[in-house]
Amino acid sequence: MKIAVPTETDKTEPRVAATPETVKKFIALGAEVTVQAGAGAGSRITDADYEAAGATIAKTAPPMLKAADIVLKVRRPSATEVKNLPSGAILVGALDPFGNDEDVKALAESGIDAFTMEFMPRITRAQSMDVLSSQANLAGYQSIIDAASNFGRAFPMMMTAAGTVPAARVFVMGAGVAGLQAIATARRLGAVVTATDVRPAAKEQVESLGAKFIAVEDDEFKQAETSGGYAKEMSKEYQAKQADLIAAHIAKQDVVVTTALIPGRPAPKLVSKAMVAAMKPGSVLIDLAVERGGNVEGAKAGEVVDVDGVKIVGHLNVAGRIAASASALYARNLYAFVETMIDKEKKALAIDWDDELIKATNLTRDGKIVHPAFAQKGGE
Repeated sequence: MKIAVPTETDKTEPRVAATPETVKKFIALGAEVTVQAGAGAGSRITDADYEAAGATIAKTAPPMLKAADIVLKVRRPSATEVKNLPSGAILVGALDPFGNDEDVKALAESGIDAFTMEFMPRITRAQSMDVLSSQANLAGYQSIIDAASNFGRAFPMMMTAAGTVPAARVFVMGAGVAGLQAIATARRLGAVVTATDVRPAAKEQVESLGAKFIAVEDDEFKQAETSGGYAKEMSKEYQAKQADLIAAHIAKQDVVVTTALIPGRPAPKLVSKAMVAAMKPGSVLIDLAVERGGNVEGAKAGEVVDVDGVKIVGHLNVAGRIAASASALYARNLYAFVETMIDKEKKALAIDWDDELIKATNLTRDGKIVHPAFAQKGGE
């Protein structure tokens, strides 16, 4: 049972899919682990660290990939990597399949059994495997750090002999995992925090963190959550009412953090150009949904845009901005999942294809696209 951990081919991706901690655990399960030279550099993990944990270091990826039974990745493999993967190999990573139909088809045609971690069901058994939550938690934290670094003023109220510095006012839009961590971090830094979300359950969570909840709480709001715990896309009428409510609120804020994402859909627009224009010079907007089109009108992926003194921050891969922490959590997520595929006594692969976690995350198998969300696009 050979596990390969290649260096991410995306030059903007500093994270890595295994750490010395998880390498040791895989070896204890009977695996041979090979890590490409430099794979952990962006996460402050040296080749020597991996070797000390028992891994073999490969100078280049192709030989390692061609011999692998399991390949662990952060992002979807490049076309070159796919060509180097043997038919029947197991690929585990955050494969981002929505909108990438050709890449998914290529995985199937190569005979790769691919598992995409974003589809992990949000059930108790799978909490330790939830990459969306582990990475969103860190992105929420980092959003406030980025906001503070762009704000140019102190966050907490400070009473000094020279006068009082007022507390920063932070508004978090979307109180999922990222939003709740943003709220908690902003509160720790001393900001006055308000938040909104379309899910009724979020109100209690927001208030438990010491923030004030703001939303139009009508009948649609009370039913605005899927069984999986995700936000539903709201009607145009509700969006208009909510926009009216928050427009005046945003104008009084120093920092706005937007986190709203809908699986498989473009990010909803929450902050209009008019709302941005109403904010004071020196204010900051952090758009955590910029990779999916953004929640803020005028946000640009990978850029910090200045609109009449208001900064719209559109950093990509926000969790990757604190790669050492992000990789540690992501690698544990992958280990917890892959462990379920291994027979502990025989120390060999033994995938239970009827397991609900396997079914939920399996994207391609035996030359076909098997996930129901994609199978109709050419998997049969």
